[in-house]
Formats: sequence, C-alpha cells, structure tokens
Amino acid sequence: MRDTAAILTEGLFTTSAAKTAHGLVRGPSRYEVVALIDSVGAGRDAGELLDGKRRDIPTFASLDALLASGAAKPKWCVIGIATSGGVLPDELRGTLLAALERGIGVVNGLHEILSDDEQFRAAAARGGVAIVDIRKPKKRAELHFWTGAVAKVRAPRIALLGTDCALGKRTTAQVLAAACRERDIATEIVHTGQTGWLQGCAYGFVLDSTPNDFVSGELEHAIVSCDREAHPDLILLEGQSALRNPSGPCGAELMLSGGARGVILQHAPARKFFDDQEHLENEIPPLKSEVELIAMYGCRVLAIALNHEGLPDRQRDNARATIERETGLAAFYPLLEPSDGLVRIVERFVASERAR
Repeated sequence: MRDTAAILTEGLFTTSAAKTAHGLVRGPSRYEVVALIDSVGAGRDAGELLDGKRRDIPTFASLDALLASGAAKPKWCVIGIATSGGVLPDELRGTLLAALERGIGVVNGLHEILSDDEQFRAAAARGGVAIVDIRKPKKRAELHFWTGAVAKVRAPRIALLGTDCALGKRTTAQVLAAACRERDIATEIVHTGQTGWLQGCAYGFVLDSTPNDFVSGELEHAIVSCDREAHPDLILLEGQSALRNPSGPCGAELMLSGGARGVILQHAPARKFFDDQEHLENEIPPLKSEVELIAMYGCRVLAIALNHEGLPDRQRDNARATIERETGLAAFYPLLEPSDGLVRIVERFVASERAR
C-alpha cells in the first residue's frame, strides 16, 4: 500500500515550473496523491486544472485548509515545483516547516538540501518525521564509474531527448511505456531526474546531482541493472535539458555511454527561446539541425514528439505537417492523441535491433 501525499506548488501549478506536480497528478506515482496545495487553484480538482481530466485530487488554498477539511492527514508533503537553480522559494518555507511540525514528512526534489538546514532538521525532529532529499548527492563509495558493461546489454535502448528543457520528455516516456506494455512489449524506463524517482521508476539516478565523472557510470549501472533484473524488451532513457541548451547541455551521455541507438525527439513548435533564457534571446536551433546533430552521434531519430504548449488548436495540424515535411519524420502529440503510430515505429526499431 502506498503512502499518501499532498503536493505543494503554491500558485505555480498551472505553470511549467510545476512539472514535478504534473507528473504525479498524471501518474504513475510512488505516492497516493490525495491533495494539491495551491492557492490559485483552490476548490478545483487538480486533474481538471492540469488538462481537463478529473482525477479526484482536491486542491486546497493552504495546508491549514487541507487539515481543517476533515480529510485524513497525508504522510508526506511533496514539493511539486522545479525552480531555476533548484532554490526553495521563500513562500514555500513556512508551509513546509508547518507540515513537519504537524507530523507530515517532506519530500524535496530541489537542489537546496533541506536536511542540511538546522531549522528544517529541528522541525522534523519535533514532528517525529523525516525529510527526503531526492537530490542529495550520493557518497563517493556508492557511485559507479563507466566500465563498458553496457555493451553486453541485451535490450535495445531509445533515448527521449529534446530541443529544450521542461518539454515533456519524461511524460512522453511514461505515455510510450504504457502504450508499449499494452502491446506486450515489456518496457522499462531508466529515469535521470527527481520526478522519475517520485513516479516510482525502479531504475535510474538523478543526473544533475551526480559528479560529472560518474554520470556515465551511474547511467550504465542503471541500464545494466535494469537489463539483468527486469529482462525488458525495450529500455527508454529519460533525457534532461537539450544537447545545445547553454545553461545545461545534456543528452550525449545517453547515446555515447548508455548505448541508445534510437531517439525520440521532443519539441515545442511554439517555443522560440530556451526556457528561462528569453531575456537573453537564446534561440532554440532549427529542429532539422538537431536531427542532423543526433545522427553525428551515430543515433537515428525515430520520430518527433510534439509539446502543444502555446499552440492554438487550429495551428496544430499545420505545425505537425511543417515539421514532418522539414525533417522527413512522423510527428505526434503524445498527450493529445493515441500512441498507436508511435508504438508501431518503436516496434519496427525493436525488431531491427533484435535482428542485428
């Protein structure tokens, strides 16, 4: 039986900063999500706020409102936002301290390590509960260095890469994994971020809190463990950021160190600049050039997964047609339509890899 949890986003749930909360509301989730704490959406169902689909997760304006509602006290309060630099916003601090004092543990995916903060440690001690810092770096003895063992992995790998961060790479991985399993393709996800852990992925690590020397080794260890223990037909590797995002270039490890030979490339047609770099006017490179860059790494882009943010309904078909014409690849909206076409492409890839 899963522990219960409330998700804290405090006014940010309907923004891309709440991508962690979005993943838990959509599911899957390590916890049974019983409430959302967000003053802007108070009184509404969290699922309806997110995408119009009711999920029976009530939204409360505050922790006090949740505890006064008569609902059972959740065991955990999960920080549902991801901030630039992973800093804890001041407006969340009071709510989290109050949760600890009232006997509700805190799960934190930010870079700011709350268990290192004396005030948080004292509050947790008084409440008799724990603080789980997902991004707390591992001890050196627990880290793995790359050995080349990934070359013996049986299962083919597809990397979910993107042209920017906060695009939906993990979400597409979850949608695709579920669709593949329905077609009897045993599929596992190797997560590389805190939300993947929160969603209950059995294999993975938190890439951006791992010392650079050990990123490739931790990735390899997760893939090798997944292959040996779960014996999947397919492993999906969750990407982070983008190959050419200047604030945090990432993705080459999945292809070079993780042995991914196929890529599903996530893209937002309406997004012009890299996330949080609009003031710098750092433009996202053309999609076709990203496909060509990936090919230089020895990988093949199998399809384009489209994020429909900022794209009016009437423009979506034209945006898809333009992208398909420019890249020569099929494009899909994973959150808006069935995944049958994408799964067929994946099936062909898996069959070709088995035949090698």
